[in-house]
Amino acid sequence: MENNKIDEILDKYPNDGSSLIQVLLEIQRENRWLSNEALDKVSKRLDVPLNRIQHIVTFYKAFSLIPKGRHEIHVCTGTACHVRGAPRLLDSVQDLTGLHPGETDMDLKFSLETVGCVGCCALGPVMVIDGEYHGKMAPAKSEAVLKNYV
Repeated sequence: MENNKIDEILDKYPNDGSSLIQVLLEIQRENRWLSNEALDKVSKRLDVPLNRIQHIVTFYKAFSLIPKGRHEIHVCTGTACHVRGAPRLLDSVQDLTGLHPGETDMDLKFSLETVGCVGCCALGPVMVIDGEYHGKMAPAKSEAVLKNYV
């Protein structure tokens, strides 16, 4: 991510720690991860110690310190989705992408994560790709859905 883009994001917020999480989320949304260079720039500009920022970005699962794929796949493994077949759906997605939860492919096309609940239990099992919800997923449907993101 270019330094001027980080500066543009930082310019929108007060130069103090009150906006730290929002700044980090916006940088990550733009760049798909938080580089050491970006964290250092945020630390200096917001006058927040780098170790505090490191603590925050390692505590919240929403943040990533490694590059993520262009398309983020989240498979819900909450109770309702689990009993409706989420384990089979996850197996299918893993077979199709070659990824395990927490991994990103070498081409930075896909990242795969599991989540405890996405809040639409009646549609389980649910797969979310780039914020788009796909409900009542069966393993056979996952291939057709993933083809839309290739």
